[in-house]
This record gives sequence, structure tokens and C-alpha cells, in this order.
Amino acid sequence: MHRRWTPLCSLSALVLTFFFVVYVDFHLRARSRGAAHGASGAHGAGAGTAARNRGLQAAERSGARRGAKLELKDIFIAVKTTSKFHQTRLALLLETWIPRTKTHTYIFTDSAARDVTSKGYNMVVTDCQPDHSHQALSCKMAAEYDHFMASGKRWFCHVDDDNYVNAEALLALLLAFPQDGDVYVGKPSLNRPISTHEILEGNATREVRFWFATGGAGFCLSRRLAERMEPWASGSRFEQTCPDDCTVGFIVEKRLGVRMVHSPLFHSHLENLLLLSPGSIPTQVTLSYGMFENKMNSIRLEGAFSKEQDPSRFKTAHCMLYPSTSWCPAHPRPRQRPGGPYR
Repeated sequence: MHRRWTPLCSLSALVLTFFFVVYVDFHLRARSRGAAHGASGAHGAGAGTAARNRGLQAAERSGARRGAKLELKDIFIAVKTTSKFHQTRLALLLETWIPRTKTHTYIFTDSAARDVTSKGYNMVVTDCQPDHSHQALSCKMAAEYDHFMASGKRWFCHVDDDNYVNAEALLALLLAFPQDGDVYVGKPSLNRPISTHEILEGNATREVRFWFATGGAGFCLSRRLAERMEPWASGSRFEQTCPDDCTVGFIVEKRLGVRMVHSPLFHSHLENLLLLSPGSIPTQVTLSYGMFENKMNSIRLEGAFSKEQDPSRFKTAHCMLYPSTSWCPAHPRPRQRPGGPYR
């Protein structure tokens, strides 16, 4: 004799199924939160967590968590500057590379510039001091981090206002990494790990050694790694173990145990830029310039602009990479020798 399947049985089965789905979903969400936060359990939720949640939602919309191919628009480029250099260093960047990455480049400064914002550029005026102190630099780095977390972008890249960013080379570099991995890539300013002292409870200290990517050459962080950095990098929680770029390295290597990826494609004014061959310029991610021993330190690159007209060589490099730019003088592209670099 067969047992009849009554509506009451059907209802009971439906209820049990519902509660099972809720139970599984709860545990999956709990596991996801634990993996994302890492060791953040001891820290309270705050503005940084809210920004992270908004960023996660934006990342979902942008396809960052669905394995979509990385595009330039997915890279958050932060430029650190100050009002002192608005009319000089920043103006040069606005004339050269920033217009090509306008929608996803964010300028962090300490004073508003209406002539910049009126043209649609993303300018973030922080509450940070305009000096070059550790506190002021850390303040701006924390602001960059929090804006990135709220943006939903897939990569965070920091540069200074004396850097030229080759956007295509940057994209090519980041595409070479696992998009869902923990990645910290840049160039150290030293040929050895830095040694500093970590402050412990009770004002005790201990010596620590780690690598860090100099902010003067630029560096990049994957979103997954940036999420794990939150307990030590967001807002007022940004550690001040050493200067801002050094602290990023400390958080990544010592707090999280992730090794920095050393790349020769980032450049700062602290290195001899004359050693950079002209033929390698199209593959470099960043360039720089600056005074060293009362002499201009910049790349060696011939072009339509004289060194007096273009001491940084940024305009010359830009016209080599993008000869159709409206203000670039008409001149032939440097010829390439068979099997050799550009002359």
C-alpha cells in the first residue's frame, strides 16, 4: 500500500529546505568575511569598513569578482601632490599623461585648484598638512587607500607628482599577475631590506627588516591584498612605523607575510635616469625627473623639444609614445636598428 504525499508533507519539506539554504548561506558568508579580514578581528568597524563594503559592491558591478579581463579603467591611479606644485609638477602631468587616464586618476592634494576641477579632473582635497612630515605623508596615503577601497577598482597604483605613467605598460604589467592574488609590486630605493624598529606594547621595540617599494617610483597593490591591509591602513589606523611608502611595505611584508615583487619598470629621481636606454622607454611603467647635485636628472631622449623647453623630458617621451597628440611637433619616430633598440 502506497503512502499518500499530503500538502502538509510538502509544506514541511519546503520549510526544511528553506532553513537549510539559510544555514549554508550564513556559514559561507561568515567564512568569506573571515578570509577577507584576516587578522582584523581585534579592530572595530569604522569608516574604513564602510568604504570597503561600498567598494566590494562596486567591484561586483564592475566584474572584478567574476574573472573579467583587466582594463585600464579598472586601475585606480593616485597622484600625491601639494599646492606648492600645482602650477609646475602637476601642470606638466595634466598636459601629458593624465588626460589619457582622466576618469580613473585621482589627484590627492591639500588645497583646491578650481582650474583643475573645472576641467573634470578628479581632485581630492584632504585635511592633511602640506608639509613633508611623516604624519602628513601618512595622512595622504591613508586618504588614497580609503578612496580606492570605496571605488571598487581592481588595482591601486600610487605615484608622485614627478612621475610619468605609461598607461599601456602599466596595464601590461598588471595583466601578468593573478587577478585574484595578493600582489605588491614596485621598485625599492635601496639594494637591501630596510631595518627599523616596531613599537610594541609598553613602549617596547623590536628590530624588523623588510622590503618596500619607494613611492617616488610608484607601486601597485591588488584589491585582495588591499582588503587584507585594512586593519592597519585605513584612516587614522594607518601605521606610522616609518614614512608612508615604507609603512605600506611593513604592513604587507611583516603584518601579512606577503613578499614584495621587485620590478625594474618603475623609476624615481633617486636613480641615475641617464642609464635608461631610449629604446626601452615604451616598456617602462613610470619615469621621473629631479635635481641631483645641482644638475637635472632625467632620461636621455632626443626629440623635437630641446632640454631647455622640456627639462623633464616628459613631453618628449609623451610625443614618442603618442605622436598624434595635438601639441606634439611633427617629427619622425626614432628609427630602430635591425635587431637593436631605438637610437
